Amino acid sequence: MTNTEKPVEEVLDLDGEDHDENDDGEEEGVPDVVGAGGDAKKKKKKKKSKKKKALTLVQTDPPRIGLSKFFPDGHYPEGEIHEYIGDNAYRTTSEEKRYLERIAQEDPETTYENIRRGAEVHRLVRKHARKWIKPGMSMTSIAETIEDGTRALVEENGLESGIGFPTGLSLNNCAAHYSPNAGDTNVLSKSDVLKVDFGVHVNGRILDSAFTLTWEPTYDKLLEAVKAATDAGIRASGIDVRLGDVGGAIQEVMESYEVEINGKLIPVKTIENLSGHSIGPYQIHAGKSVLLVKNRDQTKMEEGEYYAIETFGSTGRGRVIEEGDCSHYAKIFDAPSNPPLKLTTAKSLFKTINKNFGTLPFCRRYLDRIGETKYLFALNHLVSTGVVQDYPPLVDIFGSMTAQFEHTILLRPTVKEVVSRGDDY
Repeated sequence: MTNTEKPVEEVLDLDGEDHDENDDGEEEGVPDVVGAGGDAKKKKKKKKSKKKKALTLVQTDPPRIGLSKFFPDGHYPEGEIHEYIGDNAYRTTSEEKRYLERIAQEDPETTYENIRRGAEVHRLVRKHARKWIKPGMSMTSIAETIEDGTRALVEENGLESGIGFPTGLSLNNCAAHYSPNAGDTNVLSKSDVLKVDFGVHVNGRILDSAFTLTWEPTYDKLLEAVKAATDAGIRASGIDVRLGDVGGAIQEVMESYEVEINGKLIPVKTIENLSGHSIGPYQIHAGKSVLLVKNRDQTKMEEGEYYAIETFGSTGRGRVIEEGDCSHYAKIFDAPSNPPLKLTTAKSLFKTINKNFGTLPFCRRYLDRIGETKYLFALNHLVSTGVVQDYPPLVDIFGSMTAQFEHTILLRPTVKEVVSRGDDY
């Protein structure tokens, strides 16, 4: 996939003609009237103004100009295309399947342009983040910069477009679900392994993609293993493919790597109790899980589905537990719209969550941002009542290092599209 920004020209001279600054309709050097002496009087010579050139709109650094300015026709870059193989090879040229794609594209609710717009936002935001994030920065400043860029580029508009879920900045043995809460004092250090996991949504279509950064070479092989395992999972995925087989492909690649730490070779382990997942409209986990190890799940991937293919590798035991201060929450997808809540504060907070996030995941900083205060007791009540789910940090053993890479794929009727693919990963 070519990941170049398409500039849009801002034409200042709309009729395309040259215009003089003091144009009164008269031409230079044309005789006017003949005087008594027979000399032809000429009009005053004027300077011709140069034609105004069209200006090209260029993205700022950090990126803050809304993406629609660069794609005024509403068509966004297609992701990386993989043709189906085997029994599904016919799909690539099938007129029936092409017709189904055209129908999907014409429907505002199913058009692929929603997810592609989110993917282009993600690529631009992460391009800046990957070169800008440095040791010594606070985790809060990193999260807010990523989120400010996402909101600006996707042109945040209520529940129509915005952030897909809280920015994950999990460090070292923490594999997932850490985002700084208010008052967090953590600062990135050179020895850290940082997972950057953030999402963008357009009309509820959530683009979910993640990458890992490190600033010393010790864990390069860990990152290489996880990236290769994610790509293996993408290659294995497809219509009618069993989820258990995808897990087997991921595990085989992941566990073929070793990391040398202090002169000792440590095998890379797949984190067995984490998984990729199907993605539905306004539903980050839509019911199907793609485990990262070989298993007996016979559930098949189906035409038209979206999946987050994400893999996690570890130098530890390859299994995570919940530990630490929770930041991530989401309203349960099928929660009642008016649950029987005893606390008035919980009722008020539930309305706020419905209005601002719906069923999209959120974090405590997002509640702070919209003016909520002293809400923690009410939030915990919503969790205990079963209408909001909490997602605490997930950690492997202390001293181990974990890494993550993730892409969103779309199983179109004719081809598999890796919508979040970029030049970086």
